[in-house]
Amino acid sequence: MSEKFDVVVIGSGPAGYVAAIRAAQLGLKTACVEKWRNEEGKGVNGGTCLNVGCIPSKALLDSSYKYHEAKDDFAVHGITTSGVEINVPSMIARKAQIVKNLTGGIAALFKANGVTSVFGTGKLLAGRKVEVTDFEGNVSVIEATNVILASGSNPINIPVASVDNDVIVNSTGALEFQSVPARLGVIGAGVIGLELGSVWNRVGSKVVVLEALDSFLAIMDQQIAKETQKILTKQGLDIRTSSRVTGTKVNGKEVTVTYLDKEGKEQQETFDKLIVCVGRRPFTENLLAADSGVNLDERGFIFVNEQCETNAPGVWAIGDVVRGPMLAHKGSEEGVMVAERIAGQKSQINYDIIPNVIYTHPEVASVGKTEEQVKASGEPYNVGTFPFAASGRAMAANETQGLVKIIAHAVTDRILGAHIVGPSAADLVQQVAIAMEFGSSAEDLGMMVFGHPTLSEAIHEAALAVHGHAIHIANKKKR
Repeated sequence: MSEKFDVVVIGSGPAGYVAAIRAAQLGLKTACVEKWRNEEGKGVNGGTCLNVGCIPSKALLDSSYKYHEAKDDFAVHGITTSGVEINVPSMIARKAQIVKNLTGGIAALFKANGVTSVFGTGKLLAGRKVEVTDFEGNVSVIEATNVILASGSNPINIPVASVDNDVIVNSTGALEFQSVPARLGVIGAGVIGLELGSVWNRVGSKVVVLEALDSFLAIMDQQIAKETQKILTKQGLDIRTSSRVTGTKVNGKEVTVTYLDKEGKEQQETFDKLIVCVGRRPFTENLLAADSGVNLDERGFIFVNEQCETNAPGVWAIGDVVRGPMLAHKGSEEGVMVAERIAGQKSQINYDIIPNVIYTHPEVASVGKTEEQVKASGEPYNVGTFPFAASGRAMAANETQGLVKIIAHAVTDRILGAHIVGPSAADLVQQVAIAMEFGSSAEDLGMMVFGHPTLSEAIHEAALAVHGHAIHIANKKKR
């Protein structure tokens, strides 16, 4: 393939495929290279997120929650159920179908927008040339005026628990169980560990989560983190912080995990399956020729500036492979920004307002600064909270766990952060993100009319509570 393109994107995950579509929309001749293959050996787009990440995990989270609700929570609504069972292979097959629909959808979008889809492994050479090795091993070179690197990330492997894809699996393997493990171990109490632990806990696994750090969800606002830990523990997740795994021994169809507890004492626990999810690392293996001119930073990410430009002229990098949170929506917006900048526009991203979500049930979501961050900055601030237990809509839905927390600057009243654990937290936090993007104050949110009865009224009340004006809870006396 000796064709020359305006833009060649390597990787078709949420960062890459969005960049390719936006570039094509802007009239740029665009190709997107992808090496992912499905079980039939055919090339598919979508990267980790669509194939083995955000989408399939949400399918399982929703299926498992519906099962849990039918089995345990319908009685409160006056609905009698008996003999409710989960068919795990059917649940996994539904997940696979959703993945197939969405990855096929990207192929259709590429076609509709005129993006040339190229399947094979892409490697950046010097002078903005991209070498592509197809599935048969044939090598060709594509020339580009601009190259966008969107190669994503991989699960981190740890020597003390090496993945065998049978008894010890990573997040990918945890989406493929064909039966419910009676005893399930999870190493890592981050977003992925909690989501996958929740899925299998709901369908009947006894789940133990081992977290090396001494604080739970250290990156989140700690008031929300503590409330989340309380809720998940009540649901049956056995979360053990300060638990550093030192070894694993597979014996037939089970694995014994050795770890050091809070006191530094050695403990052991035996599981039928063990999920290792201790984070992800940028994927740059065989991506860059030595003379490509692209540099990595000290943590192995591709080095870029605020506009996602690398050291090499005309070469850009976006998504999980660059600095910033490893979030699909962050990668997608970087893809749009880069495509628009290539087309001569001055697009920017506001990295301070990127929502973060954990899709447990209830959901946990945040945007902006945590109270700990605001306190450390020395800025004066006020906090308003509102519990879902005081929300009429939450009561009607039998979803009263959790709270909304809004932090505002004490002098300007500008909203600095919002943190929620509770029903539809992901969608609710987006309302505050929109307000923050427009520079809203807590008073602005408090003055808006919210529909009644809705869950979003909890946002309204928390904003009012910042100044001690909440209507549906008793306000804290100002000292």
